[in-house]
Amino acid sequence: MGVLDDSLVFADEPVRALPPWKVLVVDDEPEVHNVTRLVLGNFRFAERPLELLSAFSSEEALGLLSHHDDTAVVLLDVVMESEQAGLDLVRSIRGRLGNQFVRIVLRTGQPGQAPEHEVIAAYDINDYKEKTELTAQKLATTLYAALRAYRDMRTIEANRRGLENVIRASGQVFAHQPPQQFASVVLTELAGLLGVTNGALCCSVAHPDGTLPEHFPIAAASGDYARYLEGNADEQLPDHVVQSLRQAYLRKQHVFGDDHYVLHFRDSNAAEALLYVGEAHGLDQLGHRLLQVFCSNVAIAHENLHLNQELLDSQLDMVYLLAGAAESRSRETANHVRRVGLLAAMLGRLYGLDEKTCEQLNYAAPLHDIGKIGIPDAILNKPGAHTPEETVVMRTHAEIGARLLSGSRRPVFRLAADIAISHHENWDGSGYPRGLDGTAIPIAGRITALADVFDALGSKRCYKDAWPEAEIRAFIAGQRGIKFDPGLVDLLFENWDGVVGLRRQLPD
Repeated sequence: MGVLDDSLVFADEPVRALPPWKVLVVDDEPEVHNVTRLVLGNFRFAERPLELLSAFSSEEALGLLSHHDDTAVVLLDVVMESEQAGLDLVRSIRGRLGNQFVRIVLRTGQPGQAPEHEVIAAYDINDYKEKTELTAQKLATTLYAALRAYRDMRTIEANRRGLENVIRASGQVFAHQPPQQFASVVLTELAGLLGVTNGALCCSVAHPDGTLPEHFPIAAASGDYARYLEGNADEQLPDHVVQSLRQAYLRKQHVFGDDHYVLHFRDSNAAEALLYVGEAHGLDQLGHRLLQVFCSNVAIAHENLHLNQELLDSQLDMVYLLAGAAESRSRETANHVRRVGLLAAMLGRLYGLDEKTCEQLNYAAPLHDIGKIGIPDAILNKPGAHTPEETVVMRTHAEIGARLLSGSRRPVFRLAADIAISHHENWDGSGYPRGLDGTAIPIAGRITALADVFDALGSKRCYKDAWPEAEIRAFIAGQRGIKFDPGLVDLLFENWDGVVGLRRQLPD
């Protein structure tokens, strides 16, 4: 979903009749209604006829306007059930109903009851006519002006609301989204923007060389189409929709059909995607333009997502390189730090930490032993037990690592500094370097300590062989509440198969 091709293709569709303009006649004289209908019987504006509504009192008019909020013009008498009934109705329309769009033309047979200059100044009306001057021609002219003003105001409002919706929807798309959720977010916002309740689906294209693929695999779906996930759109959707998918792909264009839309995207890597929106009806020219604005924003967001992912991957590579520098000196395997990061993130999610923190744990936990860079080789790689003096030196790696990492302003490295200084603290307070206990130990340190020991016990070292799973589990159970946070140990055991499976995916 990158560079957007603004070309559009419209599938054959029948011409839909435009709805009539609604005009409400409010007058207590039946003859006025009859004459108005006679005069305006063949009236048309912008290829649309009139639908005349009748009310014989202000109360009846208010009820009709409540149910017909798309009324364009009100032809309103002033004197009805009271001398000020029409003027009171004007205030109710603008205030009580909050309708600022309907054009109100005041028609009075008693101008002395409502002088024009006073009414125009005091009431939000759009025209003032005496009934005696309203010939058929002048009534038509008045109506043309009123409908033109109403249409233009509605167009401006539609543009405003449409842009607001596009901005809101685009904001959701531009918000940081994990790559696997991006397509779903776009589909949800697109369906909301178009007022579609059924949902939508996204097809990935396996042949970015321009040749027509055999299938259009469904990569993401929302609403009713979610049941088609992991299937092929060409095997699930109607033939005329599949034809639109093929047409959009071959022409590299959007296709707008009578009952569906297919939007085509490609990114700078030539990967392509098709977004299908079903049960989509009545998108006008403004809707097409707004949809294109939204799609352009989606394209930019998708490209930015790729760039952000590349940046994150580069940062993660840097983390592994830094951690690997310590590993190579202690002759540990490269995958150890990767597994510790993934295990820490997994435990963080199980513990209930937010996703952002868990992502940072994935990057920060591998640096837990970065301070080993400052430990002499003779001590670091000694195959036997350390002397008391060597133990003192070895334990300084926690503080060395914290000093190295705390100089950064980046949240990931600051978290890594907390982990470095705290991952050898024990739940019962017997750890180092500060002798913290219980929840005084940062949760990131507690998580990394358990992830590190679990993985280290299952790995071969210069001073030991890899332990069997049963022995690892027994050791951790024995250290529950002593070395490790009891709650974290319980989570580890409850999800043992998943944790062990992660280790198998990245063997030494």
